[in-house]
Amino acid sequence: MARVALVTGGSRGIGAAVSKALKAAGYTVAANYAGNDEAANAFKAETGIPVFKWDVSSHEACAAGIKAVESALGPVEVLVNNAGITRDAMFHKMSLDQWNAVIGTNLNSLFNMTQPVWGGMRDRGFGRVICISSINGQKGQMGQANYTAAKAGEIGFIKSLAQEGAAKGITVNAICPGYIGTEMVKAIAQDVLDKRILPLIPVGRLGEPDEIARAVAFLAADQAGFITGATLSINGGQYMV
Repeated sequence: MARVALVTGGSRGIGAAVSKALKAAGYTVAANYAGNDEAANAFKAETGIPVFKWDVSSHEACAAGIKAVESALGPVEVLVNNAGITRDAMFHKMSLDQWNAVIGTNLNSLFNMTQPVWGGMRDRGFGRVICISSINGQKGQMGQANYTAAKAGEIGFIKSLAQEGAAKGITVNAICPGYIGTEMVKAIAQDVLDKRILPLIPVGRLGEPDEIARAVAFLAADQAGFITGATLSINGGQYMV
């Protein structure tokens, strides 16, 4: 029976690529999404991957959503914590709402999503938790104190949880993408991309969502059981750790 993989933010951008890659690798995939019904329904129609709507910043919504996924498809054995938002502002102008929104969706969601599936992973002696962090969680970024705090927190989260899961057959890893050619990045003015972003990337181009997705599929595999607590940087050489 195919393992069940749940991808948060799984119907658009990097998340959509991850969902497709995991399905192609033989997983039974569920894609969570937050609010864009049109995009989610189009993704479902294109891929045949079922979509489930809930807010990952809500502990109660996550518990209910995961229960619905497991009732429909079976126990979640691979969890990809991908959902994320930005609310950028210089810190002296950042509002509490901007801070809380990003911390809630990007960091608190790790607890909300992972704890409900953790016990089952421990009981079965197998699990894969993969968190999509960011290059900015490694190096920081002006105007993103909220986002970088959350993304750096993801790296700390996987290092601690990897130690707890190791003896139970559960691996916990992070991927830190650089600039990836999603709708959000491609919406940046071309002159800004050409003059301020691409010159910082040694390979001279944006990454592709599929390049992140292939790494997720690699870390999710049964054969990746000796890789845990790792942070994989996929940024075209922009930041080398």
